[in-house]
Amino acid sequence: MPYTDLREFLKTLEREGELARIKEPVSPILEISEVTDRVSKTPGGGKALLFEKVEGYSVPVLTNMLGSEKRIKLALGYENLEDIGWKLYRLLRPEIPNTFLEKLKRLPELKKLNDSLPRIVRKGPVKENIIKEKINVLDFPIPKCWPEDGGRYITFGQVITKDPESGIRNVGLYRVQVLSPTELALHWQIHKDGNHHYWKAKRLGKKLEVAIAIGGDPVLSYVASAPLPPEVDEYLFAGLIREEGVELVKGETVQVEYPAHAEIAIEGYVDPQEPLVDEGPFGDHTGFYTPVDKYPRMHITAILHRDNPIYLSTLVGRPPQEDKYIGWATERIFLPLIKFNLPEVVDYHLPAEGCFHNFCFVSIKKRYPGHAFKVAYALLGLGLMSLEKVIVVFDEWVNVHNMEEVLWAWGNNMDPSRDVLILKGPIDVLDHSTSQVGVGGKMVIDATTKWKEEGYTREWPKVIEMSKEVKEKMDKLWDRIKYQIYGDNRGA
Repeated sequence: MPYTDLREFLKTLEREGELARIKEPVSPILEISEVTDRVSKTPGGGKALLFEKVEGYSVPVLTNMLGSEKRIKLALGYENLEDIGWKLYRLLRPEIPNTFLEKLKRLPELKKLNDSLPRIVRKGPVKENIIKEKINVLDFPIPKCWPEDGGRYITFGQVITKDPESGIRNVGLYRVQVLSPTELALHWQIHKDGNHHYWKAKRLGKKLEVAIAIGGDPVLSYVASAPLPPEVDEYLFAGLIREEGVELVKGETVQVEYPAHAEIAIEGYVDPQEPLVDEGPFGDHTGFYTPVDKYPRMHITAILHRDNPIYLSTLVGRPPQEDKYIGWATERIFLPLIKFNLPEVVDYHLPAEGCFHNFCFVSIKKRYPGHAFKVAYALLGLGLMSLEKVIVVFDEWVNVHNMEEVLWAWGNNMDPSRDVLILKGPIDVLDHSTSQVGVGGKMVIDATTKWKEEGYTREWPKVIEMSKEVKEKMDKLWDRIKYQIYGDNRGA
């Protein structure tokens, strides 16, 4: 069963020993970040942290909620996250039934899809308190994350907009800087759907309404980060994961719906006719500060919150952080879609240490000369995979999640003069290494076994492996040998 709200998920985390309650008074200015950073860098990502005594506030702060493999599986409700990917695949690539019997077989699947649709409800806990006068977003303990940040930042808000032409909803995970008690700066990058909505509104001469939801079922926080196609509603995707539609309420001052069981909701608008404002610096997931740049100003028209709300935040910075596990979940969930478009792909990995967009390691079933480059070109044409800076292609037997094996195969199978291509294309705007923002160089490396048709004139050597007979014999003796090596503590 899906979680109704954040509070229900916290009960699960506490029951599973995955939640630490911090009773020591700490400041939202840098101190919450320092504690969270230390915990998130422990093996396995540490525990979720509920800061119960935030100096100057009665509202507790939750961080590192999804910062472990166990917690993100608990949040999404799946042990194998690729199962979610196959659900998304069936939504995007529906098979047309050819017979009446096949149509009947599709009925349960169609019912599940219908059950997953977002539902508008009249009331929800998020509307227990509605503030339209004397608005002050700093009534909530919004952290300042790093010393040189331009201010306090909302980092785990579901930023909700609608396409001004089609009305299709988008939910994005964008950092939001607090400019004043009633004004925010929205950092939606040029490649993101929120930015597309902004430019459409500007062209049409309209204001763009915005809602920012904080909390709710943890699935909602995850789907805001998912790189879905523009036509797929993130809350529909959340419903597919939950197998139950997300309950939404209509805004009080905007025609935008948001989760009924959120802890906090911020309503407002962006006027594209207004000049952009300075946003930043901000210590981002690259581990470096991104400099000041120009982004839209959001005017707050209402703030709503539950009784005794919990403020949800995430910390980004030098990896590993909580987003390591969020990115890992995305990698696993979207593997089925990549396999559909590229059946030769066995697996891929976007290491958190490479900030997800710096390195992509992919293993393939190689079938013809130049196959590695074909796969790399195709990946660079798939959504936000277009922002990848270095793609390294391996044979199918290479475990792309094992860095020892990756470096071994990469170093041994690649000749820089033959197997490296330098290209140019779009780059993540947070990448500070490029001479221009958002565009720069890319590198494709073929680390597969080379064929004569690819210009390799020597005989490719075999990988060293023990004979099957010897391995089987030693398997039978291994328990006794382990005992003789390790003794009682680590023996059979």
